[in-house]
Amino acid sequence: MDRYKGKTVLITGGTTGMGLATAKLFLGEGARVMVTGRTPATIEAAQAELGENAIVLHSDATSLSDMDSLAKKVRETFGKLDVLFANAGFARRVPFEEMTEEVYDEMLDLNAKGPYFIVQKLAPLMPEGSAVIFTTSIANVKGMPDNSAYAAAKAALRAFTRSLATELMPRGIRVNSVSPGPIDTPILGKMGIPKEAADHMFEKIKEIVPMKRIGQPEEIAKAVAFFAFDATYTTGAELPVDGGWTQL
Repeated sequence: MDRYKGKTVLITGGTTGMGLATAKLFLGEGARVMVTGRTPATIEAAQAELGENAIVLHSDATSLSDMDSLAKKVRETFGKLDVLFANAGFARRVPFEEMTEEVYDEMLDLNAKGPYFIVQKLAPLMPEGSAVIFTTSIANVKGMPDNSAYAAAKAALRAFTRSLATELMPRGIRVNSVSPGPIDTPILGKMGIPKEAADHMFEKIKEIVPMKRIGQPEEIAKAVAFFAFDATYTTGAELPVDGGWTQL
């Protein structure tokens, strides 16, 4: 219960799905946890689910001014930050021929620019031995239709993992990425896909994934915890948590 007692954690995009599951894991092991989100309803629900030991805040993961305010809040509340899980992001499925500048910019801002600058804002608060974990995606290595802008953003994030790992190494900060495959989260609903269609999509995906099942958010949380505290001799790496989809 106290494995992470005294440790401080910030999770962007932590009010649902993988971020919420990770917050629960860290809280259950005694860490002090702050999570962010953009939707009032999910912020309220996450606060109720995580309890009074968690701090749940509104923060736009694409806004540099919000990032400045968040960094100030972390400094005032925690004093230092041991783990930054830059998890905020989602996909919009748009065929290449129908891609608009607005959607393209949204995908790059949220999935690449946002994570890059949140690390810049928080790194000064991170002591030696701390860790940054990005959420990438199998889309950065699989040629998946209707995902070109999202895939490009996640590929950029994979590149940031390596370059920032090099730049932050002198400070003793490790930088790694978790690359989820199909995970049972509310993400398809956020993409505007009706539940019936989402269920059908998951059934089709199960046929493709070597392990023949959809992953659970808790499985991502365990991978994040590994990079956060146990992988002390690992930096610049990406861990696929995808049922073998990108490996077999």
